[in-house]
Amino acid sequence: MRQLKIFIELTRLNKPIGFMLLFWPCSWGLALGYVENQNLNQFFYFIMLFLMGSVLMRSAGCIVNDIVDKNIDIKVNRTKKRPIASGAISIKQSLFYVVVLCFIAFLILIQFNTLTIILGMSSMSLAFSYPYMKRFTYWPQLFLGLTFNWGLIMAWVAMTNFISIDIIILYIAAIFWTLGYDTIYGVQDIFDDEIIGVKSTSIKFKDNIKLFVSLCYFVTSIIITYLFYIKMNLENSIIFIIIFILSLIFQIKIFERNKPKKCLQAFKFNNFSGLIVFLGILSASQLLNF
Repeated sequence: MRQLKIFIELTRLNKPIGFMLLFWPCSWGLALGYVENQNLNQFFYFIMLFLMGSVLMRSAGCIVNDIVDKNIDIKVNRTKKRPIASGAISIKQSLFYVVVLCFIAFLILIQFNTLTIILGMSSMSLAFSYPYMKRFTYWPQLFLGLTFNWGLIMAWVAMTNFISIDIIILYIAAIFWTLGYDTIYGVQDIFDDEIIGVKSTSIKFKDNIKLFVSLCYFVTSIIITYLFYIKMNLENSIIFIIIFILSLIFQIKIFERNKPKKCLQAFKFNNFSGLIVFLGILSASQLLNF
């Protein structure tokens, strides 16, 4: 039972917001792919596979991140009790879990077409190099956006077997979304991060942080609205676009630099924001009729 508890803490399975934020862009790609090919059975089957893949890869990524950051985490109040930093589990056993999780994820990956498999394998270099970014650049959140939203392109390709300009546009929107919400998340650690010497957009823009997040969310909103306008039935989905934009405005309004709990609340609200975009695409495809 103790080992199970350590495993859950190690993989953050007790904090599902992480794998849901990894999953929502995948769901957007699948929904947009359904608009293209109208294959309902494939759509539902792939939803299940990408959800499982999101849980597995986020879990593996958390372990790798904690291995790389073990000497940093112990100095940060929010992370010092993580299993690796606290010594509750060894690096060797943690790496074993990474291998097992990645192997199961690979078994899921090979259910897709060849191009999706290639894209999935290529994402590994992004996923496992991300933990090092905050040591070299103030833009680790941008790198996270590139990494975390790669599944969006994979999901589209799984449905269509080709890459289009539309999915690249949506990928860019998702990157700015991640850049915004992870900057909010990083506000919780500004004090400790500055002492330790690691970098983030939260630190870089700390004096104008609401303006920076607002600009990121503005870009996301404009791109998504444009994509819905040119690609889908805007009349069916306009209510979802409005709710999505309002959800971003709500986050900007409530988070405060000196209130970590409000930052976490705003960050977690993106689970709702991601769901709304997914429902909006489904509504535009007329799979949902309201």
